[in-house]
Amino acid sequence: MALMDFTLDRRSLLAGAGATSLAGCVTLPPAGSDRFVRRDGMRFTRGGRPYRYTGANAWYLAWLGSDTKYGDRARLGRELDRLQAIGVGNVRLLAGAEESPVRNSIKPGFEMQDGTLNTALLAGLDTAMAELGKRGMTAVLYITNNWEWSGGMMSRLYWETGKLKNMNDPADPWPAFPDAGSAFYANEPAVRRFFGYVRMLVTRTNSVTGLAYRDDPTLMAWQLGNEPRPGVSPAVMKAILPAYYKWIGDSAALIRSLDPNHLVSLGMEGTIATNGSTEIVARAHRDIDYMTAHVWPLNWGWVDGKNLAGTWDAGKAKVVDYIDTHVRLAREAGKPLVFEEFGFPRDGELYDPSVPTTFRQRYYRLIYGAAEASLAAGGPVQGTNFWAWNGEARAQHADHHFVAGVDTQYMGDPPHEPQGWYGNFDSDAEMLAIIREHAEAFATN
Repeated sequence: MALMDFTLDRRSLLAGAGATSLAGCVTLPPAGSDRFVRRDGMRFTRGGRPYRYTGANAWYLAWLGSDTKYGDRARLGRELDRLQAIGVGNVRLLAGAEESPVRNSIKPGFEMQDGTLNTALLAGLDTAMAELGKRGMTAVLYITNNWEWSGGMMSRLYWETGKLKNMNDPADPWPAFPDAGSAFYANEPAVRRFFGYVRMLVTRTNSVTGLAYRDDPTLMAWQLGNEPRPGVSPAVMKAILPAYYKWIGDSAALIRSLDPNHLVSLGMEGTIATNGSTEIVARAHRDIDYMTAHVWPLNWGWVDGKNLAGTWDAGKAKVVDYIDTHVRLAREAGKPLVFEEFGFPRDGELYDPSVPTTFRQRYYRLIYGAAEASLAAGGPVQGTNFWAWNGEARAQHADHHFVAGVDTQYMGDPPHEPQGWYGNFDSDAEMLAIIREHAEAFATN
């Protein structure tokens, strides 16, 4: 399937999908059927029917769900209602955050250095899962992070070694942070403690529903981490790859030994995380149920946020090639593929909801067009999760920075990033219409 053939007739796609209503995107399968999401070759199924979804990223839902000063359960319900109304049936959210001195890491987190667990935040996760379940939606829960904004692997290394590096530290320029953080995979105490957290989470019983997580069809997949990379520098990558592969295989085996009902995913970006190596991507997914691709043209220098008009064409060509590569890899592996993160700035790389989204609209149509073309061709793309959902949240300060310990207007842009950089607000009518249109074309029939 050539990605340049995205000019499909959407009326034909809608007809092929049975013109399923938006409510049909997120309804549960028939009573008495298998309610868990399964993998059947390059497809997902649920209740014996194809399961495809339009999804969103909203890392912060557990925080909203907590009964704390930073929680807002009423807002949690409103945001999920908004997402459901535009056809979003799956949400990817954070289920593990490690507190440490790592700069920019979220506080509070789920786990502290002394082993204490934040029971209020875990209860917030329970609430988020319960609310998703009420609406027939599904969730992907990622358990740790390659990056600093939720503590992540660098924090787990710090807990064991007392040493850390900070992202974007002038004294330790790129790629010092991801190279140093990749030592996590080979640090046996750090990995062992990670496994302890995995055991706790996978065997947890939801305090709201009384249902064990492993028995909850709301959960689509456990995800090992957000964008786990085997380092960046070629020498570091070569040295760490055996430990990286072992961590993936051992983590997947542990989860499956505790929970036979749910899929296991990796959360990998794709070849951008492997210096272009398709072999590493394929090997990393050997023990994983489905493949993922994250696509970030601005972050990767493919477009200039201050000159989107002048750099769009060149950036688009790179996106097309990147997607083509990962569709091919998924076909070769015989596994589903999810475009799990994709984001684009507002015009001029500005952050306020009043700023137009001209080029973001083009970008979403590009990604969604690839997914719909794959569907039409019987290809592997089974899901899309845009980054990210801001909903009713608004930046509280003129500089669009988040003030830790003060602000509680969580949004899809993590607190270390400009608030409004990539997230879609509830007032973004044009973006919501594009998402809704894709949901109609991509719905489960």
